Amino acid sequence: MKNYLHATPETGKQFYLDFHKKGEIVMLNLLKFKVTADYSALPALRPAETITGAAAYALYMKHTAPLLEQAGSRILFSGTGKEYLIGPEGEQWDAVLLVAHVSVEVFMKFAQSEDYLQYAGHRTAALEDSRLLPLSPSRI
Repeated sequence: MKNYLHATPETGKQFYLDFHKKGEIVMLNLLKFKVTADYSALPALRPAETITGAAAYALYMKHTAPLLEQAGSRILFSGTGKEYLIGPEGEQWDAVLLVAHVSVEVFMKFAQSEDYLQYAGHRTAALEDSRLLPLSPSRI
């Protein structure tokens, strides 16, 4: 099973091309936590005691939420999930997060800022797998 934790240069470029003129975007985050957070590649961020992936993600959000607010972004929804009502059997996500960003440019500036990057390792330590789906408003 392939895990997805970071954008690739190709997906990042396509994201920019697809969304840079669309104004506000909402990012749908699907999150699957590790049982135990893995800080082996991030010793400087390692807490004094072993923690769960969910606890590591909470540390990530503790530092990230104020930075999102400063950037003009906002958390629209944060919740827990389990198995799909309609979807692949056996596939489940521990948490779901919807974050609205003013624009792609604001999101990219936020995601590349030094303030954000110094704590982003908590996200990496926390997650077993994730999906990040950019959404733009439309009428069905």
